Amino acid sequence: MTPQFGDYQNEIYFDGLRGVVPGLPMTFTELEARAEAVMSPSVWSYVAGGAGDEHTQRANVAAFRGWGLIPRMLVGAVRRELSVELFGMKLPTPLLMSPVGVIGLCAQDGHGDLATARAAARTGVPMIASTLSVDPMEAVAGEFGQTPGFFQLYTPTDRKLAESLIGRAEAAGFKGIVVTLDTWVTGWRPRDLSTGNFPQLRGHCLANYTSDPVFRAQLARTPEEDPRAAVAYWARIFGSPLTWDDLPWLRSLTDLPLILKGICHPDDARRAKDAGVDGIYCSNHGGRQANGGLAALDALPAVVDAADGLPVIFDSGVRSGADVIKALALGATAVGIGRPYAYGLALGGTDGIVHILRALLAEADLIMAVDGYPTLADLTPQSLLRTPGTGTPPR
Repeated sequence: MTPQFGDYQNEIYFDGLRGVVPGLPMTFTELEARAEAVMSPSVWSYVAGGAGDEHTQRANVAAFRGWGLIPRMLVGAVRRELSVELFGMKLPTPLLMSPVGVIGLCAQDGHGDLATARAAARTGVPMIASTLSVDPMEAVAGEFGQTPGFFQLYTPTDRKLAESLIGRAEAAGFKGIVVTLDTWVTGWRPRDLSTGNFPQLRGHCLANYTSDPVFRAQLARTPEEDPRAAVAYWARIFGSPLTWDDLPWLRSLTDLPLILKGICHPDDARRAKDAGVDGIYCSNHGGRQANGGLAALDALPAVVDAADGLPVIFDSGVRSGADVIKALALGATAVGIGRPYAYGLALGGTDGIVHILRALLAEADLIMAVDGYPTLADLTPQSLLRTPGTGTPPR
């Protein structure tokens, strides 16, 4: 019989018969606690923290508790189909690894971008590689194997640099450009402010800039000769406050699928579709950019309706396979995870990420089996009910 993602639990149970128990966590709570113990305080704070008092970050997680999947019996869901069509590609799962700007620093060897790309190659789960990386995008893409990857762009104020970054991504073989809209300026992050820590200002995760010919041409000396000047120039040109008038220019830069990340209002989704983008990415940056309480999941249904057939990627607050199922039922085409795979990387490198991805997919697959949903198409908003008594999880 063809393997199913849920078979991962059988591997674990049969290993247990031989006295072998998992070396990596099986719950997010344990994963988070163990990751904190091995990550440096500055990297941990940057990854785990959010904006303001982190209410939005907690609301993202709590929002999933407000929905329950309705079990359907006598369906005989012996086989489940979790593949999705995305931008003309058939992907084996609906999971994506969301861009994490310091993922390179989360690995014990300091090359987490490469480790994440290797996990993508092993699992078929695409990586959305951040502009902010320890290793250049070409090296990251070289580790994807047969798994497609996407490049996330923080659009700089220098348009020639933006064109160069996108051109390099195309040449490296990335299959889409994800433009992040909500991070042209960083949000108010007390955890990082309290320690005065901003990794990029310390020269970390800038390889895509320091390796770029357009960026290097603006410097009096090379980044290797004068790293402080390179960082100072990066800080001046990092983020462009894009407007709708910039979309035709962005659209003109590439024939690759163009996906706008940070869309949470249906009117913005409609306008983006009218502007010719290929996908909508509903996200509030995991609560890292703006505090205020709106959970991204609560914005998802209206965004899906407004997208009117365009693929909608979703992330923010996903912590389990059950969360993945709920986001798919609310209309997401694919679901991104961030902190869980960053923590898996910190604990076990590529193997740690692979474990996290397999565990999420196993739980999602088994929920579909037990609750009687043999295909993702069977998961619809009518599959869910609002559940009473939900609330924000404890701090």
